[in-house]
Amino acid sequence: MTASPAASSTFLATEAEGYERVMGRWSRQLAQPFIDFTGSAEGERVLDVGCGTGHLAFALAARTTSGQVHGVDLAAPYIAEAQANNAQPQRIAFDMADACALPFADAGFDRVLSLLVLHFVPQGAQAIAEMRRVCKPGGTVAAAVWDARGGFVSNRIFFDTAAALDPAANAARARNYTRPMTRPGELAQAWRAAGFDDVTETTLAIRMTFASFADYWAPYEGQEGPAAQYVGTLDAAARVRLRSAVEAAYLDGEDDGPRSYAALAWAVKGRVPG
Repeated sequence: MTASPAASSTFLATEAEGYERVMGRWSRQLAQPFIDFTGSAEGERVLDVGCGTGHLAFALAARTTSGQVHGVDLAAPYIAEAQANNAQPQRIAFDMADACALPFADAGFDRVLSLLVLHFVPQGAQAIAEMRRVCKPGGTVAAAVWDARGGFVSNRIFFDTAAALDPAANAARARNYTRPMTRPGELAQAWRAAGFDDVTETTLAIRMTFASFADYWAPYEGQEGPAAQYVGTLDAAARVRLRSAVEAAYLDGEDDGPRSYAALAWAVKGRVPG
């Protein structure tokens, strides 16, 4: 998702390649346990809210041989990338749309899902209400967000190192780790407040594996996401200092090479009453 005049998202989105480095390659992995948790069935019409470059939508379609998947996102570059990679246009569609104002009729989908999006939506309750509105009675609405404070190791390496060097990074870390619905129980609380039945919250786990420090650092040289936004505020000397300190944390006493970090996401699902 990307920022809009209505401030419907705080995730800066500029180009698809950068999104793949910072988020897409991980959403591709996380989509699998997320679908295991949310379920899927033949013939369903499913909405993917905040679809990015389409990894969840593609994974949903791969689980079945019938039904429709519709992905929406505010970011035009992400939608263009998803459309370019869509080998099943008869089953999968992608369009630009705001999570807080979904352009669909009431009760039009069997399942409404959102992966790694809601923690970037300032009007989270409005987005959840919209997801419920467009889902059929008895249908499932589900979401997952990073456990940013307690389960996002690779991200903490960056922000904890930066915060030790710069008060502005400390403030950026605080903003990043206090986003709504990223703490224990908050997703379930939001789902119950929205009136869902049979609310279930869990954690999902993947491994974030990097080939080298250059692979780890590459997303921070772009523009996508909070960490890259912070790096973009630094002058050349401060950027070199930060890169050197983060590299020392990545190497952690060994030669450069692959590293694998645990990553946890909170996930919730609920049933629309009726």
